[in-house]
Amino acid sequence: MMEESKIKKYLENTLSEKRFKHSLGVAEEAERLADKYGADKKKAHLAGLVHDVAKEIDADSARTMLKDRFGIRVDPVTYNVPKLLHAPLGACLAQTEFGIFDAEILDAIKYHTTAKADMSLLTKIIYMADYIEPNRDFEGVDELREQAYDDLDEAIITGLDYTISELLSDGKMFHPDTVHARNYLILQKIK
Repeated sequence: MMEESKIKKYLENTLSEKRFKHSLGVAEEAERLADKYGADKKKAHLAGLVHDVAKEIDADSARTMLKDRFGIRVDPVTYNVPKLLHAPLGACLAQTEFGIFDAEILDAIKYHTTAKADMSLLTKIIYMADYIEPNRDFEGVDELREQAYDDLDEAIITGLDYTISELLSDGKMFHPDTVHARNYLILQKIK
């Protein structure tokens, strides 16, 4: 695996300053959440650092890279919602550019935008760290930050509710994995 200093340099050279700062914030937040919930802090930091490696690649290039370079055909929702393409592509680039082959880290990168049912603790942490990292500023973020350190699953449900509500109000599609993630977490609470 590439040294972290080289990964940071790669990201600094390929991402906008704002996106690079966000990535550093997610890495730090992920490490704090990992410490709180007993996950591997190094994995959390690394997954947070590289989660948006493909975020600024345009949609057409991302689709082409996924299909031609990595042999991945994405589902119709991901294909038609450009914002979603960076997550699966990011997991691929984490392998080819940085030599990261840890399945748990790759899963966390792949699902940091949509979430999914039965997420590992690391995937939950990256999903939430992306939502609440210190550079985020939206109505309710402080309450969500507090909730994330009190009950991670409940905070994820709140985040998913917010995402679904925003997409519905804008008349946009949301990924089935997002619905499955929410339903799974709620079912776990009533069992």
